[in-house]
Amino acid sequence: MITRWWWVRHAPVVGLNGVIYGGNDVPCDVSDSAAMAALAARLPEEALWVTSHLGRTQATAETINAARGAAIAPLVEPDLAEQDFGAWQGRSFAELERDGDAVYHKFWLAPADHAPPGGESFAAVADRVAAVIARLTAAHAGRDIVAVAHGGTVRAALVLALGLEPEAALAVRVENLSLTCIEHVDRPEPGGDWRVVHVNLPPR
Repeated sequence: MITRWWWVRHAPVVGLNGVIYGGNDVPCDVSDSAAMAALAARLPEEALWVTSHLGRTQATAETINAARGAAIAPLVEPDLAEQDFGAWQGRSFAELERDGDAVYHKFWLAPADHAPPGGESFAAVADRVAAVIARLTAAHAGRDIVAVAHGGTVRAALVLALGLEPEAALAVRVENLSLTCIEHVDRPEPGGDWRVVHVNLPPR
């Protein structure tokens, strides 16, 4: 039995270049109709749709489905939200460096085990996302699950699927509207568990 997870990162956020938004609820630009139509054509029709509680994931899911003339009521899972950067949210990278608050990983905002003041570490994100994936995989075994989420959430899913240390997943690039697919294989004989189909696939 295969349970297939299709991960879509939300559409680009509007007007916040250079600003850390993380767990803040900020708007996104869903006007790329060609990309939305391409995703609509690629994603399975009979799927369970899941989003985080943040509006940018819900708007993206709604627009993808509108591209194929469908309406959905996605399951909302707050634990699929982006990493909460606490006191860093709403601040620019330049401000963090100026004030001496920056603690950078070579590819991301901070090492996986570092929690910004009042926020959470990426390792904590990986734990909460893994719990959602395990629960929904058990509850909807054998189905396609389309999860419209965030860059950090997709990296967290890869931590689970590849058995990575959270630090290693921070090197994975996840573009807006990209598609990542992982499968849970459940069979009676030895073997199974998780495998990766593709990562960061462009929508078209």
